Amino acid sequence: MTVAVTLIVLFVGLLVSIALHEVGHMVPAKRFGVRVSQYMVGFGPTLWSRQKGETEYGVKAIPAGGYVRLVGMYPPAPAGARRRRRGWAYEVTEAAREASLDEIHPGEEGRAFYQLSAPKKVVVMLGGPVMNLLIAAVLMIVVLCGLGTPNQATTTVGTVGDCVAPVTVTDGEYADTSCSGLPASPAQAAGLQAGDTVVEYAGVPVDGWDDLTGAIADHGTSPTTMVVERAGERVTLDVTPVERTTTIDGKATTAPAIGLTPTTETEHASLGEALSQTWDGVTATAGLVVELPVKVVQVAQQTFGDEPRTADGPVSVVGVGRIAVDVTDQDGTTVLDSVRFGLALLASLNIALFVFNLIPLVPLDGGHVVGALYEGAKRTVARVRHRSLPGPADVARMTPVAYGVFVVLVAMGLLLIYADIVDPVRLT
Repeated sequence: MTVAVTLIVLFVGLLVSIALHEVGHMVPAKRFGVRVSQYMVGFGPTLWSRQKGETEYGVKAIPAGGYVRLVGMYPPAPAGARRRRRGWAYEVTEAAREASLDEIHPGEEGRAFYQLSAPKKVVVMLGGPVMNLLIAAVLMIVVLCGLGTPNQATTTVGTVGDCVAPVTVTDGEYADTSCSGLPASPAQAAGLQAGDTVVEYAGVPVDGWDDLTGAIADHGTSPTTMVVERAGERVTLDVTPVERTTTIDGKATTAPAIGLTPTTETEHASLGEALSQTWDGVTATAGLVVELPVKVVQVAQQTFGDEPRTADGPVSVVGVGRIAVDVTDQDGTTVLDSVRFGLALLASLNIALFVFNLIPLVPLDGGHVVGALYEGAKRTVARVRHRSLPGPADVARMTPVAYGVFVVLVAMGLLLIYADIVDPVRLT
């Protein structure tokens, strides 16, 4: 049930995010007078569509993105432009120009996208990514301020362990443990129960989880007593802690333990803290995008070689789904926990969409922004020099680059999907 809730939140949330991303492009384009002929969520065959005014709104079969068709994206070839040698690049460039110009209705040349000023083009192209950032901020506010995060451990017992098993962590991954052959945990042997609240340990009053763990560490493995509150009454239990060995990347440490996990309290962040965490997510994601080529190569090496898959690399939508299953398919996970995690993961995905779409390469939004900025810079220089303003930037010449980037993105996506199927990232 909890897994299904998380996956539903993710699937519906992604569709809504895609739809709103395209709204972010469409609304300013229409406000600036550009004719928007299509608004589609998804790719492939059309499942449903309806014409409203001059725009066809619809849903397509493959929910892997969306688009708005802005009429006149590419201007005619500049007058006097040197004709390049015919070849594949020339053919796709001319085809893109012709397709763009064919969409312009007679008498509506002024409504073409390429006729907009450079600042307006930037606003239209940034509208989609900025919408993703706003979605992420709203989701973070809902999760952190509204739902809160259950990360404050209390002295109330959540679960009593069957044993105190050693812990081994290698490259961030926990090894499977078993209680086979190990004695019952001190907490279980003492008769501790889920729901008990520890109020005293070894004669020391306990007011918080840190007090309890500190008292256990200070007292060591000597037999002692602990006082718990159970059903409104205080009960004294005899307990003898044992040493737990924790090995992290080959380095072992020991500490006394009794074998219990606490319940947690829900904390509600302030608006400022939620916005700060959103921005922290943006900066962290930007750093990952810079390292993306290296990370993708590492994923390939780990998938087709003997290296274990690390948790700090990129994942596909399949990987995101598997992570959601791993995290929420745990004992004690509630529906609220699933909704909270799903919304938080959705916020992270929207941050990733915001950052990724700003990469200055066509067909990504950032590539069109760079073209508009280049056009604006040329016109500014012309004004300063009191020369006639140049025409729109010949962005159609970037069409071959767009095809190349598209092929790279598809190849990267297929690699990550394959890796997430045969060698998935495991967080639990």
